[in-house]
Amino acid sequence: MTNKNYKCLCLSVFASALATVSLTQAPKKFSIADTLRGSINPARAWWNVQRYDLDIEPDFSNKQLKGTSTIVYRVTDAAQLESMQIDLQEPLQITAVLLDKKISIAFAKSGSVWMLAMPRQAKGSDHEVAISYQGKVHEAIRAPWDGGFIFAKDSLGRPWMTVACQGLGASVWFPCKDHQSDEPDKGASLTITAPDTLVAIANGRLQFTRNNNNGTSTTRWAVVNPISTYCLIPYIGMYKKFSEVYQGEKGRLDLTYWALDYNEAKAKSYMPDQVHKMLKAFEHWFGPYPFYEDGYQLIETSHTGMEHQSAVSYGNWYKFGYRGRDMSGYGWGMKFDFIIIHESGHEWFGNNLTTKDLADMWVHEGFTNYSETLFVEDVFGVKASNEYNYGTRKGIKNDVPVIPVYGVNAQGSGDMYPKGGNMLHSIRHSMGNDEKFTQLLRGLNRTFYHQTVTSKQVEAYVSKQGGFNYQPVFDQYLRTIQVPKLEYYVGGGRVYYRYTNCVKGFNLPVVLSGSNTRIRLLPGTGWKNSAVTAAQAALLTPENIRFMYYVEPILVEKP
Repeated sequence: MTNKNYKCLCLSVFASALATVSLTQAPKKFSIADTLRGSINPARAWWNVQRYDLDIEPDFSNKQLKGTSTIVYRVTDAAQLESMQIDLQEPLQITAVLLDKKISIAFAKSGSVWMLAMPRQAKGSDHEVAISYQGKVHEAIRAPWDGGFIFAKDSLGRPWMTVACQGLGASVWFPCKDHQSDEPDKGASLTITAPDTLVAIANGRLQFTRNNNNGTSTTRWAVVNPISTYCLIPYIGMYKKFSEVYQGEKGRLDLTYWALDYNEAKAKSYMPDQVHKMLKAFEHWFGPYPFYEDGYQLIETSHTGMEHQSAVSYGNWYKFGYRGRDMSGYGWGMKFDFIIIHESGHEWFGNNLTTKDLADMWVHEGFTNYSETLFVEDVFGVKASNEYNYGTRKGIKNDVPVIPVYGVNAQGSGDMYPKGGNMLHSIRHSMGNDEKFTQLLRGLNRTFYHQTVTSKQVEAYVSKQGGFNYQPVFDQYLRTIQVPKLEYYVGGGRVYYRYTNCVKGFNLPVVLSGSNTRIRLLPGTGWKNSAVTAAQAALLTPENIRFMYYVEPILVEKP
């Protein structure tokens, strides 16, 4: 078949895929492009990524990039569509595609989606497709919030390059299957050619560095574990490194720190202390660091920071707080480095457990927001952690639900951070059993180790391991913007209570403890009552309830 005919076939299949997706899945307010990016459509469903091997050469002066993305994949469907969807965002352009090192593949483009005209392949067979590309790169303006390639300069005016692309997607800088549900089962590598005066770093472990004797050098890094495409990131600059070995829960964990050369001394006196405290706390609460095989790196960057797996971005100016600000308002946020703790927390929630759909990102951000509270508790105590968590509540807007529409690459409300953390804090206190809650968190990371998940899977796991049906609780906080009201009054040795302004069946237990007493209520949407002692009644103040639970307590008059 001629190349022209291949292109015609590609265009035909592309149109067919568009029709299938738009008719069956796309909500009216979203575009076909949103659905193609956010759904597993026929041109994506028949193949599973096994590995990515990237080879790139960024051009700092011209803000350009050229490279090859080699994707090893497995055919998973006997009814294979003769088209493969590859994502690469404008203005980058695919220039050639080679299948199994010998077959030239035709391709057609529409926006950021490219359809490759693929021959029939046997179910269960493995293949590789090498995609060459080049062009101007979409640059980030306010990284990491808008995303893209970052061509910055350090304080001495020297080139400093990296990428931040969560949400926007890895296809902003390399061709890939840009959907969170399909991580490369057999790891990935990133080979970087850059000026030999600079240091090139990426995820995992260094494989080699080669001087090309032409003013450039080539460096290859690799991870052996599955990794989200948005976490696979290059860092290029005037770096200095120092390393150590941490004795963690699984044994020896290699820690490597990278700072700009003029910040090396500052980094040595600052970074290890925060990382050690983080690892101690999070291995206690969540279980072993999930990527011992690939090590842990903390890398100074020009933007605030991101959770790039085994190569965490750090740009918090070597200061406690969030660039000098307290996220809680109680002062506790100024006693640790927010970026080191938060972004490292994503190694467990976001990188170990990764959501299949961007709409479920609360699993990443809610649990990691709560990791800050757990860190504060581990280092500063229970009172401090309760104050920290309560203080973050001021960031909740309740403008839109946390979980948006599925299948269109839609990211939910920013409430997924503090509202998610406050929901988890409420669930924890409702259990009244910290050992059970700790084992629940560790169990999540063990049960879904290196897997992609849905919110529903996580919700069901919490209910099962918590021994209580928390589904109405998740529905309330993730799928509505209502803050539940707990109405109650005390009289005649009994307490009367109910929930209002809530979903049907909302049932969050309320457990309060004092020095010598404890009370547990199981409110519903109808009035209930329980016997109460004077000491128990003393615990039932609006301030106590509000401080421990994300509800609005209202002490009412007896009806």
